[in-house]
Amino acid sequence: MRCDRRVMTVAAWVLGLAALLAQPAVRAQTEGADYRALVPAQPTSAPPGKIEVIEFFSYGCPHCAEFYPLVSTWAATLPKDVLFRRVPVGFNRPAWINLQRAYFALQASGDLTRLDGKLFQALHEERLPLFEEPALADWVGKNGGDAQKFTAAYTSFGINNLTVEADKMSEDYQITGIPTMAVAGKYIAAGDTFTLLLANTDKLIAKARAEARTAHAKK
Repeated sequence: MRCDRRVMTVAAWVLGLAALLAQPAVRAQTEGADYRALVPAQPTSAPPGKIEVIEFFSYGCPHCAEFYPLVSTWAATLPKDVLFRRVPVGFNRPAWINLQRAYFALQASGDLTRLDGKLFQALHEERLPLFEEPALADWVGKNGGDAQKFTAAYTSFGINNLTVEADKMSEDYQITGIPTMAVAGKYIAAGDTFTLLLANTDKLIAKARAEARTAHAKK
């Protein structure tokens, strides 16, 4: 389920979901098996009272493409005290670095919601070679986006800074494979299936919430 390991198929995800639902009780999480603590913990951009959850991903990662509809559905049901955001990684691969810029450019041009899932589909189902700015801009225009705004953003100094910051964040969070889910700047969720990954993320959210309440009560 990560781009540096084995492929997670939809069938495997369904089997994982069935296995999870068949469990008679929810067991406590085990560090090392269900999650790892991030040392040192990282600052988050979440305002007070909010729990930040980050998905590290790449449009170039086939596992992230399979994970996309699942994590999108999951994110739509998150409680109000959870702030979910995505950080594209480059892993020093030129094509993936260009796709990092594409993510931020789509975000800046206002076309991310419209074209986010479509870009995964174009790369992994249609096998389109969208790894350079001209091809990406042409594709954006053909799919209802603003190609001029995309190009202006893609080549901007601001997008360059966002890409550098994303790379720094992936290093600070010790990201070696994707998709990866990080919670509250303190925990990295584990899971052999996408279902378990999201279930463990949910548990880490609950853990971070309980820790915040305990810390607040001690003040």
